[in-house]
Amino acid sequence: MAASNRTQVLRLYRALLRASQRFTAYGYRTYAIRRIRDAFRENKHLKDSEEIQTLVNKARTNLEIIHRQHMVWRFFLYLIC
Repeated sequence: MAASNRTQVLRLYRALLRASQRFTAYGYRTYAIRRIRDAFRENKHLKDSEEIQTLVNKARTNLEIIHRQHMVWRFFLYLIC
């Protein structure tokens, strides 16, 4: 894996873990962290840059979903309080 790809993947990995820490529910948080770690470990042996890029794009989409879910949760908390 090229150094730029490696850096990009590591940044994405850290961003996903940080975003998943925002879940207040223990079950959601631990599930998200476990899935992130398992997915990255499962694919760490990949060498094909096209396949890596496909997985990076999928991970970015998942990161956006996590951010959106957190925003929705905060919005509901705001409405309740």
